[in-house]
Amino acid sequence: MAQVVVMPKQGNTVESCIIVAWHVKEGDLVQPETPLCDVETDKATFEVPAGVAGVVLKLLYPEGEDVPVLQPIAVIGEAGEAWETALGQKEHKEDARGSLSARGQEEKNLGPLSTSPGGVPSGQVKGPISVEAPSQEMKPPSSPPADHVPASPRARKRAEKEAVPLYHLSGSGPEGRIIERDVEAYLEKRPPLTTAARATLIESRNSGPPQAGYGNDVSGKSQEFTSLPTEGTGIGGRIREEDLRSFVFPEGKEKDRSFPPGVSQKGVLTSQEEKETPTSGTEGPIVTPIKGIRKVIAERMWQSLATTAQFTLHSHGSAQKILALRQEFKESAETLGLRNITINDMILFLVSRVLLHYSYMNAHKVDEQLITYQDVHLGMAVDTPRGLMVPVIRYANRCSLVEISRKAKLLAQACLDGTISPDDLTGSTFTVTNLGALGVTSFTPVLNVPEVAILGVCSIEPRPIQGPEGNLVLEPHIGFSLTINHQVVDGAPAARFLQALVQAVEQFDLWMAL
Repeated sequence: MAQVVVMPKQGNTVESCIIVAWHVKEGDLVQPETPLCDVETDKATFEVPAGVAGVVLKLLYPEGEDVPVLQPIAVIGEAGEAWETALGQKEHKEDARGSLSARGQEEKNLGPLSTSPGGVPSGQVKGPISVEAPSQEMKPPSSPPADHVPASPRARKRAEKEAVPLYHLSGSGPEGRIIERDVEAYLEKRPPLTTAARATLIESRNSGPPQAGYGNDVSGKSQEFTSLPTEGTGIGGRIREEDLRSFVFPEGKEKDRSFPPGVSQKGVLTSQEEKETPTSGTEGPIVTPIKGIRKVIAERMWQSLATTAQFTLHSHGSAQKILALRQEFKESAETLGLRNITINDMILFLVSRVLLHYSYMNAHKVDEQLITYQDVHLGMAVDTPRGLMVPVIRYANRCSLVEISRKAKLLAQACLDGTISPDDLTGSTFTVTNLGALGVTSFTPVLNVPEVAILGVCSIEPRPIQGPEGNLVLEPHIGFSLTINHQVVDGAPAARFLQALVQAVEQFDLWMAL
């Protein structure tokens, strides 16, 4: 019997994933461990295995499609088997579960369905949503119902699919009729939505009066679809379902916030721009689409530099003691489990301890608030073939050096293998990035927002110092580059933290005893 492969749930916060690339095609024979496709969240890219053996009967989405988690993406079975049967059975079960509640809601709020002259069920296409809290009696809509707006069938169908409010568009067709081009123009300006967010908007159109806050704008018109966040927290600035909820039910002063329709302050990429640009052949420049985790990194870097005041300090300290200890670890008994401790592990250990004395560095800046943390959740930058990833060592301040070393290696390997959980890529309070192994002597790390500081670890190099007899001698020194958000951390306090870290490196044995 054919099996349906669903989009796996990646962590507790991921609503949907984008299919980056299919590794198989219909008709291919696969084993359970055969990778079907690469999918990406707003954090990382992962492989989806087939899970079962058989023939790929159907791939249900093209590359680049944003698919909600737990939705079918492929069907695998025996050659010649009807894939529709397996998919139909799954959908039938889901429909059976959902139809009762949906029908009950329709009968309660909308009454019996009837078909409008345009062929669209009038019960499914409702007028603008009133902004006031639900009451016993609905007020008449302030704008004409969508099925009364002059629009072409193609425009109407496109608008319904993308949750576009036709009554807010100006038609460029004959006598002001809205045509498909007008809908496309609106979509190019509107921030992209995840599939789940789009479904929520469509559902809100079809489910009767809005909840309070979905409201009217100053002119009294419904903001059902025009008052969206200007940018989302999803991939490429996509508005997620969670963003909608936060916007509809804001806290504090954000309650009255309003944005113009379809305008993105970031100029985020539209779905059309995300399509792959074909290369021009073997001659001339090679055009490579920026997508997948590279695209996520690009967005994060832009966001970091555009929203913070970054300021970098450089320092260095004697590495004699940590080099000597590292050598002792390598030569220690294998049963002690110290041989694989690296210089990077030792720096992570020290950072997790020193931060406890400088809580303003172990913090997030969120809007107009500075949130400091009592525990250190240490992010560490990992270079992978797919791009930079930052897994988190949770409660690093409570871990021994051996535990930090073990966790760091497990997380780094999971990043390299593509098996890291999205939950392990979130929640860091301070990040360390190490380019020392590549011979970098100083650099400017980019903040991992909303964190207020990031430490760059540089190479160990011999530096001249004054010897006991007044002569110059060479001594190995390790370099550090500390970037801070100068909006909330001043240079002097940051310098004091960096100075303390340098001293800790030079007195590593003492810090191990604490």
